[in-house]
Amino acid sequence: MKRIAFFCIPAHGHTNPMLPVAAELVRRGNIVRFYSFDEFKEKINASGAEFISCDSFLPELTKQEEDSLKRVSATEMTVQDIRVTLSMDAFLEKEFQSFRPDVVYTDSVCFWGKLNAWKHQVPMVVSTSTFAFNQMSSGYMKNSPGEVAGLILGLPRISRELKKLELCGYHVKGVFSLVQSDNHTDSVVYTSRRFQPFAESFSGHYAFVGPSVFSKILPHKEKDRPLIYISMGTVINDRPDFYGKCIDALKSLNADVIISCGNAVNREGLGAVPDHIRVYPYVDQPGVLAKADVFITHCGMNSVSESLYMATPMVLYPQTGEQNAVARRVAEIGAGILLEEDSPEGIRASVQEILDNQSYGNAAAEGSADFRACPGAVGAAEFIENAPHSSDGMDVIGELNKANAKFRFLYWLIAVTVMVFAGFLVGWNSVWMTGIVAGALSGPVAKAVQKRIYAGLADRATHRGT
Repeated sequence: MKRIAFFCIPAHGHTNPMLPVAAELVRRGNIVRFYSFDEFKEKINASGAEFISCDSFLPELTKQEEDSLKRVSATEMTVQDIRVTLSMDAFLEKEFQSFRPDVVYTDSVCFWGKLNAWKHQVPMVVSTSTFAFNQMSSGYMKNSPGEVAGLILGLPRISRELKKLELCGYHVKGVFSLVQSDNHTDSVVYTSRRFQPFAESFSGHYAFVGPSVFSKILPHKEKDRPLIYISMGTVINDRPDFYGKCIDALKSLNADVIISCGNAVNREGLGAVPDHIRVYPYVDQPGVLAKADVFITHCGMNSVSESLYMATPMVLYPQTGEQNAVARRVAEIGAGILLEEDSPEGIRASVQEILDNQSYGNAAAEGSADFRACPGAVGAAEFIENAPHSSDGMDVIGELNKANAKFRFLYWLIAVTVMVFAGFLVGWNSVWMTGIVAGALSGPVAKAVQKRIYAGLADRATHRGT
């Protein structure tokens, strides 16, 4: 029996995957204390874990800060995470001394969980609710220019907040050390190795356990006519304009339609809704997906995982960089198509394409079989119980970084040599032009070389593991 402390941010997409793991750990005789927020109290108590309320430590938000969080601003989320950590410092100091956890299981972006595990030197396992991201898989992220600019402009503000952590005994190298994946940190990832981009680049410290799903329902698609399900998740779901387009697109389709729009949308504001289209604040999503033939989704990891688990192909409508990464992977395995045009005509054409082409359903069914073969909550619980772990496999990213460093050194050694020879042979006025060419080519050449090096390392790692 072990004492295990769970930590998570106040977000459904991050909390929900942890609940079946908590239930399994409790079933196995462990004591689980879940530090969370009142809106999740009922679900956490149902898992058998001890719920500890952290609502009193949430800072008061200005209207601007609240709006930034709703837009999933990376800067604002980072700043508020740091502020919650500082607010909880004295409380968690006492908790760690009294509860004395053997293991900390913390969400990947829950700073107070990570920082206190490090501070109190308790073995930590990270709960990764989306893909594991490193320098290779992060290429799947497609941040908008506005998101990139917002992060760059927000760095000074984040740096000021990070300095406050030092005063409380939290030693942080930088913000990326708090959020990035590395090959030395035990991590549970709620997807399969097949679905994870660049899975071979992650070490044995990663347990790819598949989706964390409570439902025992099996897909059952037999019915008189198709079922289309639409949801934009629980965060950026205040989209009456998009729901209105979906209603317009599907009003004459011979199909049943279910829209789950949350409490942020006024049902009456959607106007006249045909009888075959039903609108609800919330639904039993796995239950609906088990019967659905098409899912129009924002591409949150939980929603996509549940859709594949229930063998439902998707129309992909991502809203953030992280969701873009998930959408790209779904399209790669053939289980969905990107919504290129979010007009009624574009929505209807995308839905009809999936209904008319069985290949999308077949790919989703393959995804379902893959996910259901994963160890799930049982595998996650075993991994957490046995932490910390060691890995004797190849650190692909570590080897790649060494090779990249050698290449950069050789590249610029050759470039400088060429510039010197050009100076002697052609004249020193030409040296600056040679330098500009070398600088312009360094990025593309380095990228191409890294791709080749990675392919070789990945092949070696794969053969070593078989």
